[in-house]
Amino acid sequence: MSSGGPANPVFPKLTLILGGARSGKSSWAEGFVDLSGKAPVYLATGRPVDAEMAERIARHRENRGDDWRTIEAPLEVANALYDATAEDCVLLDCATFWLSNLMMDKRDIDTAREDLIRALRGCGPSVVVVSNEVGHGVVPENALARRFRDAQGVLNARLAAAAELVVFVTAGLPSVLKGKLPELPA
Repeated sequence: MSSGGPANPVFPKLTLILGGARSGKSSWAEGFVDLSGKAPVYLATGRPVDAEMAERIARHRENRGDDWRTIEAPLEVANALYDATAEDCVLLDCATFWLSNLMMDKRDIDTAREDLIRALRGCGPSVVVVSNEVGHGVVPENALARRFRDAQGVLNARLAAAAELVVFVTAGLPSVLKGKLPELPA
């Protein structure tokens, strides 16, 4: 639920939340957005490609509650960021699905990545980006998986360089890699 209180003046303009699959990063990010004091906007990149994914998307939407405005943008994330205002705090969940969507649609990943970085720097709202850290496992056995892993690593590095705050979440617990968590209201 959104705090509905005044905006936190020290809330970062851009935050990157990294973690492995099922690490608790999305739940942690949702709670973090609530601390912003701004209107929460969920920028969804997942596609309901099968029944399990459709169910997962519906469950996530239900868990967020009615306070969140949802923008579906599986490909055009950069453009969607410009639709939000300085009164919003956008949760982009997640950069990994977005990258996968780009690859499946045979889009120019380098151009899309740089468009995203430019939009993150130039848009009005604070943005929290969730992304998977995929470089901790074994080297994938096929070329497509290696290409994805490499592209995800480059994307995460570009996002981390642009972010004021980078947090790695493991088992639902945050570790700050860059910056400082904002002070909690008393």
